[in-house]
Amino acid sequence: MSRSLPLTRSVLADTLAEATPNQLDLIERWFTAELDSREQSRRARLLKQAGFPADKTLDGYDWTNLNMPADWGREQLENLEFISRCEDLVLYGSVGTGKSHLAIAIGRLACARGVPVRFFTATGLLMRLRRAQQENRLDRELAGIGKAGLLIIDEFGYLPIDEEGSRLLFQIISDSYETRSIIYTTNIEFSGWGRVLGDKNMAAALIDRTVHHGRLIRFEGRSYRSQHALMTK
Repeated sequence: MSRSLPLTRSVLADTLAEATPNQLDLIERWFTAELDSREQSRRARLLKQAGFPADKTLDGYDWTNLNMPADWGREQLENLEFISRCEDLVLYGSVGTGKSHLAIAIGRLACARGVPVRFFTATGLLMRLRRAQQENRLDRELAGIGKAGLLIIDEFGYLPIDEEGSRLLFQIISDSYETRSIIYTTNIEFSGWGRVLGDKNMAAALIDRTVHHGRLIRFEGRSYRSQHALMTK
């Protein structure tokens, strides 16, 4: 019956006006449970749509190897104010220093707070866009990605990008400028982005947009995986 009868304000108002204290208590608990259930379902849906490759959180995360901007730090990162301001983050450092872990953890935290997130590796995103272009549904794909409040591009620069791929990636980034936040994880400094994209002018435009409303977080130290590897030399 509840599925086929959405609440009507006037009927609800009349019911509440005539309800006994015990009935009001039951209605309040019922509504609270329903709202909690809907919120849990929404969070689960956001996590599924985000496409995270692993279940990473900030619990126990090692912050000691992070070099944050002077006027910005862990508190600002955890409260997600950069998302509401449509600011970007570049997580830069060597392989295995915790960049992807932090990006995923922040993305999952955003989902828990009701922010739509999309996670891609740079290679995976380009493959997805190329396939959409071949199937004449690129606009629809871009619109779908554009619904996110936070876009995470992991492993940017790990593989070179051809001219077509650079144009597609630049379109995503241009569409996101001042409308949503992007988190990049990369082991390539800005001076090498032109080499990755194969176009210095496009790289300069991309960097210009990122730096304008973005912050650089440097990851230092040795690879976590190397330090905890089962295989030894």
